[in-house]
Amino acid sequence: MFKKFTHETIESNAGWLIVLTMFAISVGGLVEIAPLFLHDDTLEKVDGVRPYSPLEQRGRDIYIREGCYTCHSQMIRPFRDEQLRYGHYSLAAESKYDHPFQWGSKRTGPDLARVGGKYSNEWHTQHLLQPKSVVSESVMPNYPWLMGPLDASDVADRMRALRTTGVPYSLTQTEFDQNVKQFGEEHARMFHIPDAQVNLVAQAQAGNYDGDNRSVSEMDALVAYLQVLGTMVDFSKVKPEDLVKFR
Repeated sequence: MFKKFTHETIESNAGWLIVLTMFAISVGGLVEIAPLFLHDDTLEKVDGVRPYSPLEQRGRDIYIREGCYTCHSQMIRPFRDEQLRYGHYSLAAESKYDHPFQWGSKRTGPDLARVGGKYSNEWHTQHLLQPKSVVSESVMPNYPWLMGPLDASDVADRMRALRTTGVPYSLTQTEFDQNVKQFGEEHARMFHIPDAQVNLVAQAQAGNYDGDNRSVSEMDALVAYLQVLGTMVDFSKVKPEDLVKFR
């Protein structure tokens, strides 16, 4: 019986091929993934990484909705040419509150992991409205509808959903107090779900990301998100031996 069970037999039998393929994938997955749950140094212990504010989180949702990840990655690999162009290589800790992460699979446009603070709010707004007006060789489409009003009615629900995945948005006073200790009072207030809409509007008006303070637009949210990318970790205070590179 077993003598007849050859490679040709497996390839010509759809049932066996499916079963053995799934077995091989399962074993490979366990070997790659399981150790990550057992090592304390899977995530680097770096200061500064925090959850997104309500406005930034809504901007991230819009970023995903518009498919920005299909042309832009958010993962700088630990190669010299990448670091010369984009900055310090990406850390696993920088994505620990991202659901899903935005590492991407290709780059038509530049990597955006360190784009925060690189350009002004005005530049980002104009670039999203008419990319060719600021980058003549750009193949990026125009996004004029981003100047429309932002729907923030469900921002608290979105934060509650992320809370179930481990993002430390707070609902109770105890959780709020824990965030004060970990992130400071200013950020802890941003992460308090009952005040999500108030905090969203306050940040949009203070930042005036789209240049129009009469209302909160999707542009406000998206630019707020872009401006925070890569700004949480102060790499001048991070020792190289404390970091774990992406492999």
